[in-house]
Amino acid sequence: AKKGRKTWHSRGGAKHDGDSFLRFISKKIKLRKEAEAYCVGQIIHNARKEGKITQSELASKIGTNKAYISKIENGLIESGVGLFFRIIDALGLRREIVKPVL
Repeated sequence: AKKGRKTWHSRGGAKHDGDSFLRFISKKIKLRKEAEAYCVGQIIHNARKEGKITQSELASKIGTNKAYISKIENGLIESGVGLFFRIIDALGLRREIVKPVL
């Protein structure tokens, strides 16, 4: 660690400076976003398959193309909220926003 810089210890006991901490947090955030995109994509993929709708048909219903649907389903990209709601509606799924049970 550079002189005058704060350090932190990882669970394994290794010492890290502020820059490595920021890289660690950035990587963790990136991995979480990738995992969320993958999970959402799998939900869309499964609902589409259950509804016996092709990627092309879904794309046509919501005004995009098959390649974009494929990227969403594979977790390669995140759709915006508006497009996500159009996908949900096109698949006949219910939108429900509820407060968590504590």
